[in-house]
Amino acid sequence: MALLPDAALRSAYDAHGAELHRFARRALGDAALAEDAVQEAFVRAWRASASYDPARSSQRTWLFAILRNVVIDMGRARRSRPPMAGADTGSDTATTDEIDHVLTTWQVEAALDELAENHRHALVEVHWRGRPYAEVALDLGIPEGTVKSRVYHGLRAMRGALEAQGWHDD
Repeated sequence: MALLPDAALRSAYDAHGAELHRFARRALGDAALAEDAVQEAFVRAWRASASYDPARSSQRTWLFAILRNVVIDMGRARRSRPPMAGADTGSDTATTDEIDHVLTTWQVEAALDELAENHRHALVEVHWRGRPYAEVALDLGIPEGTVKSRVYHGLRAMRGALEAQGWHDD
């Protein structure tokens, strides 16, 4: 198994560590757990470095996919254990649905960022804003069929970007 050299691991942490920590803290609702999650994500990345393919995804996307799995694992572990005596069990603890929502939102945003601008714009207008194809076409000054084509190709590219993050049809 090829392992990331120390310099490469340090560089990856310097480039993405703070962003990964913010994401984990938001998802887990606890700074200390977020630190543990990021550390575990880098350990897993180090161990799985031979499987990283820069042609499939950026290093950032790959690390976030690993962190997503760590956060899910930690959330499941927290739910399966009784709370510690004296622990605050108030509303600061994120639920599974909240964690999944945050993770899904991040992954969709990351996938959208990888699309061509015209595909992204068509998808956002038609699917997220719920606008009719004809209305979007009129605003853009292009034929309705072109908007439909952009949405179709944008969805295909989006699927590829999500699959590169580890999503798959069940």
